[in-house]
Amino acid sequence: MFHRVVIPVPASRRSKVLAALAVGAALIGATPADAGPPAVTPPAPEFADATVHDPDHIEVDGVHYVFGSHLQVAKSDDLVAWEQVAEGVNDANPIFDDVTEELEEALAWAQSDTLWAPDVTQLPDGRFAMYYNACKGDSPRSAMGLAVADKVTGPYEDQGIFLKSGMWGEESEDGTVYDATVHPNVVDPDVFTDADGRWWMVYGSFSGGIFILELDPATGFPLPDQGYGTHLWGGNHARIEGPAVQYDAETGYYYLYVTYGGLDATGGYNVRVARSTAPDGPYVDMSGRDMAEVKADPTKPLFDDATIAPTAVKLMGNHEFSRVPGDPGTGRGIGYVSSGGSSPITVDGQSYLIFHTRFPGQGELHQVRVHEMFLDTEGWPVVAPLRYGGEASDATKRADAVGTWAVVDHAPKDIDTDVHRAQAVTLTQEGEVTGALTGTWERDGQSRILLHLDGDVIEAELSRQFDPNRAEWVWTFSGLRDSGAALWGVRTELVPPAEAVQRVADDLNLPDTTSTDLLLPTVGTQGSTIAWASSVPAVISPDGDVTRPARGEADAVVTLTATITNGDATAEVSFQVTVPARSGTGLVASYGFDGDLTGTLTGTGTVTGPKIPDQGGTITYAEGVTGQAAVFDGASGVRLPDGLVHGPTWSVSLWLNPAETRAFTTSFFAAQSTESWVSLLPEGHGGVGGNTMLWSGTAWYDADLGRRIPTNEWTHVAFTVDAGDVVAWLDGERVYEGAGFPDVLKDSTAVFALGVNWWDLPYRGLMDELRVYDDVLTDAQVAELAAG
Repeated sequence: MFHRVVIPVPASRRSKVLAALAVGAALIGATPADAGPPAVTPPAPEFADATVHDPDHIEVDGVHYVFGSHLQVAKSDDLVAWEQVAEGVNDANPIFDDVTEELEEALAWAQSDTLWAPDVTQLPDGRFAMYYNACKGDSPRSAMGLAVADKVTGPYEDQGIFLKSGMWGEESEDGTVYDATVHPNVVDPDVFTDADGRWWMVYGSFSGGIFILELDPATGFPLPDQGYGTHLWGGNHARIEGPAVQYDAETGYYYLYVTYGGLDATGGYNVRVARSTAPDGPYVDMSGRDMAEVKADPTKPLFDDATIAPTAVKLMGNHEFSRVPGDPGTGRGIGYVSSGGSSPITVDGQSYLIFHTRFPGQGELHQVRVHEMFLDTEGWPVVAPLRYGGEASDATKRADAVGTWAVVDHAPKDIDTDVHRAQAVTLTQEGEVTGALTGTWERDGQSRILLHLDGDVIEAELSRQFDPNRAEWVWTFSGLRDSGAALWGVRTELVPPAEAVQRVADDLNLPDTTSTDLLLPTVGTQGSTIAWASSVPAVISPDGDVTRPARGEADAVVTLTATITNGDATAEVSFQVTVPARSGTGLVASYGFDGDLTGTLTGTGTVTGPKIPDQGGTITYAEGVTGQAAVFDGASGVRLPDGLVHGPTWSVSLWLNPAETRAFTTSFFAAQSTESWVSLLPEGHGGVGGNTMLWSGTAWYDADLGRRIPTNEWTHVAFTVDAGDVVAWLDGERVYEGAGFPDVLKDSTAVFALGVNWWDLPYRGLMDELRVYDDVLTDAQVAELAAG
């Protein structure tokens, strides 16, 4: 059940959600009608985070468990602090005695070494059923089966596969030849019970879309003679996946949640919902559109997003409540990118959405998040803007809505990399809406307000949530526009202009020394403006562009002055920044791999096992580009001498001939620590479609080199990092250039390795003619190196 449910009203009387951010109006005291005891402020939550992609929820004896892809599992007593229980499809995972052996048939069929999102459900006899699935990934060749255990945490025992997909040119589960445009990819199961006690499973991803099968609760398996079941949503490879159904007895609706887009940080994942009065559909959106008709246009390129984007109700997408200098807290703000894999639940009458999300500027790092959900008067769910931090009073007064709001508008409903950023909007005591959005507002009962904006009447659900930037409980709102896109608001703090200016001045900070471009903010809290002046603009421009003095010249000392203005209030603050002259000498290390790991100009490399610190391993030698090459067997690596280069300027050139490519596997790895590293991946992490990439973390940077280098043939790869600018070449051709690359290698303790890092599967293949420089490479130099 959902919290605060009301029976839907006719569409002609429908009201919806709020929008807008505010910077400007003073908070007005409560009117007599608002008088009453103050709300009790709960303690600050103690969050603890876990990593579970596509989390599926089950509660057992008051403990919440989430099971996800790659056999990741976490648990929580309160939906606030999460503890990692298991991760990784390997024999160390406690959920199976030996998962690779137990599920060998499914992994072999899918030609995969990992598992995708499962569902765990308790059967009527008390046993726990895991609906597992494995998928090849670059095709819908997948297998789904059932494993059971006496305890929710296992160990699970396989009961067998019951669905397969991707059998090209062969008969599929419904008796016809498999067609990926109409038949499902058998992954992402979700099991639920309908109002009559019947058991169902929705599943599917991309390909032919989302399907539903009825289950036999006695065995957990699908009832016979259903084929793939009933088609509910998607087709023609539309990027729609991760289905989950929740039934609400008071509204009588089944709510089907899915995720649109691609899962990686640049894929545009976003959460959508449709509903039905029957478990097996049809499911419709706010306009009454049947989701079974929502498919990609077959005349457009594969994974057509534009056709499906306007459909369904968009509950959440890429967004950020940005933090600027002078705002409370630290960092860049609060926001998500590529949220999805959602699991709706209800606990003690309150509904929540559990999902995974990535974060602006943090690459592929992802964690579990939980947000409260509410229903509007038409029975459509809305999601609170901030993560759940525990129970908080939501008894509101009119004055709680008056003032400054940071508002995120999740429209338009495009599937892309755009981040919808909060804007300033004010709700005045007189009922006006001013700022980025204009219109009027009014109170609507105890916990809602109505916003009349741009022709929409938006019903906004007010609730208190915890703002980690301000470290305090704040008022938020959430609702839906007529288009079916969410509008979120977080009430913000307002201070006098003089105090705002001083807060900006106190918050500004620049490094004492830099070789890379500076990010000089131009906007501060409450719309304060920041204008910069430089004493030596040829070295550091007022925009923050840095030009280092040439080799042999003196270091430059630059004074940067910020003038901060807000209304009539103003302040100045200055910083002295040193820009060191270039000092590179050129080639600093060279490894020819002619029968050994001896380095020219530096020390000899050391053989490692499958991780940098591991002992053992074997490196052999075979014919290379020039002389011999090092042979990496997929279980070994090479530790190079520490500190080959450090500082903001360095370059690498090498030849690669991989026997296979695997996501995350490194060829060249350099790191100051486990938190600051650079990795050259023959096959990217997935966010670049498997292309070869230069990857940095945890100051995340993805440099997509445009294609994946081939296996079983030689490719020359080179890259240069220079004060934040990065250039990369394949076979002498410049394929990537970008800015903002992190300054990773700080000092001479930096670690260097070939074929291994601290986490991932080692490289398998050949490597030859590694050269490392403490200076930039030019196109001409790279062309000469690539000539062999």
